[in-house]
Amino acid sequence: MNWLKKFMAGRYGGDQLSIFLVIVSLILTIVGQITQLLVLAYLGYIPIILAFYRMLSKDTSKRSMENYKFAIMMSPLYAWFKKVQGRVKNRKTHKYFKCVKCNAQLRVPKGRGKIVITCPKCKEKFSKKS
Repeated sequence: MNWLKKFMAGRYGGDQLSIFLVIVSLILTIVGQITQLLVLAYLGYIPIILAFYRMLSKDTSKRSMENYKFAIMMSPLYAWFKKVQGRVKNRKTHKYFKCVKCNAQLRVPKGRGKIVITCPKCKEKFSKKS
């Protein structure tokens, strides 16, 4: 195990982009095998080779910048996923509405009957059943 520590000393290692590349490689390979498209299965090797290259690279500043750009590119997807996750978590206790004027997302408690909702952004009032 000591030889592995010596080998990996000064190397970049794994990060979010490398994990993403491994997952893409796995998906391409499985889909290629299922559909009998060998070209697709062989294309699945490219991302895994890139992932291992990144993990074993000694140019840590360049790999770090690549991961930073990947994280910025994926942040809208992460934000959307967190929003949906929160809505699913609160689906039993709250209901969500859009403001009729400014389209802001409004959360109101469930089971209150017909209520008047006031948008905190534009102060528009509208009536909905919770």
